[in-house]
Amino acid sequence: MSQYDVAIIGSGPGGYVAAIRCAQLGMKTAIIEKYSTLGGTCLNVGCIPSKAMLDSSHHYEDAIKHFEEHGIEVPGEIKVNLEKMIGRKQAVVDQTCAGVKFLMDKNKIDVFEGIGSFKNATHIEIKKGKGKPHTIEAKNTIIATGSKPSTLPFIKIDKERIITSTEALELKEIPKHMIVIGGGVIGLELGQVYKRLGAEVTVVEYMDRIIPTMDAALSKELMKVLKKQKVKFNLSHKVKSVERKGNEVIVKADDKKGREVEFKGDYCLVSVGRRPYTDGLNAEAAGVKIDDRGRVEVNEHLQTSASNIYAIGDVIKGAMLAHKAGEEGTLVAEVLAGQKPHIDYNLIPGVVYTWPEVAAVGKTEEELKEAGIEYKVGQFPMRALGRARASMDLDGFVKILADKATDEILGFHMIGARAADLIAEAVVAMEYRASAEDIARMSHAHPTFAEAVKEAALAATENRALHI
Repeated sequence: MSQYDVAIIGSGPGGYVAAIRCAQLGMKTAIIEKYSTLGGTCLNVGCIPSKAMLDSSHHYEDAIKHFEEHGIEVPGEIKVNLEKMIGRKQAVVDQTCAGVKFLMDKNKIDVFEGIGSFKNATHIEIKKGKGKPHTIEAKNTIIATGSKPSTLPFIKIDKERIITSTEALELKEIPKHMIVIGGGVIGLELGQVYKRLGAEVTVVEYMDRIIPTMDAALSKELMKVLKKQKVKFNLSHKVKSVERKGNEVIVKADDKKGREVEFKGDYCLVSVGRRPYTDGLNAEAAGVKIDDRGRVEVNEHLQTSASNIYAIGDVIKGAMLAHKAGEEGTLVAEVLAGQKPHIDYNLIPGVVYTWPEVAAVGKTEEELKEAGIEYKVGQFPMRALGRARASMDLDGFVKILADKATDEILGFHMIGARAADLIAEAVVAMEYRASAEDIARMSHAHPTFAEAVKEAALAATENRALHI
């Protein structure tokens, strides 16, 4: 029987990062993955393929809407080849997954394909298809089994017309009318992809605003922009039935006044969040407790109720983000090595990869008000930047929330071109407990989108913004 210092169940961004860090720290490491490719949801059917589709569809939209204004004339009709677009997406996925396999080989990590199931706290059985199970022994184990798309109890996902994000990345045709249930990150990103490609898109959201966990100003601005792009929104709508009749999907919902509303389309994307995935894990055999929401229970060191077993990523509490999982994987590896790492969960950024992009870190205005913390606001519009005018990316703003008494930055909220990259400056600043004045006094290259960060900091510092 093969013996390991640590075994990781699941090879997503949490699992494979944990494996690499454990190997770097001198541990004999194994990783177990149920699918034939490494990388988990993020690399195979999540972050990476959705970004590939967002970029491809963005190029198409630029070609049909903006090339002429830039002085670019394309002879003939510009058309979408969806099959080729999906093929390019898959090539990106394949290359990225192959990169993870390379890293496993480079770090001498043993890879086992199959479903990892606990026999007890130190033995894991690996089942692959109808083959004979294989058992390994692990001194420590990290559960990194991730999540799966959630649905509503009355919705039957048929994977053809009533679909999740997984199927939305593999469609054979551009929908005529895609109904999106859920106005969160996944629904808006994929909704924008197909809107750009020519579909009518209707978003049905239970809450009174889209991206409801983010700052309300971001929700308002993003909806305004998407409405300009002709995406239709139905907020405060409670979906009560989804039915397929041939190639038509009928969604019925009650609006905020309790009146029934009906939506008809040829596809329905169900994007109501994700659920922790522990199917087949047999956690109870190892003494690992699962809470009433299906999450693995952990302490501050991400240790489960079994002292030698840890859990990270989507399968535990907190935001379901690839970079959160990676940080947690690194933390557990370093805890096992006797180090004393830490994660500040308040400083894990969140991003929506629509265009304009949306990004945030720290506290929202709503959270600060609820906590009774006095704060000041500095905000700067993207359209006031020379770089934004040059690229025609005028929508959005950067907003900084700073403590009224100390000027320490408490929250960064931005929507605009390259916000997903700009948020890194915010994270660095807040990790070092910077004040708004600190950023206001730092030089930012001109012309760039990053100037909006400096200007927002100036606005929070005695309302000193220079360019508005």
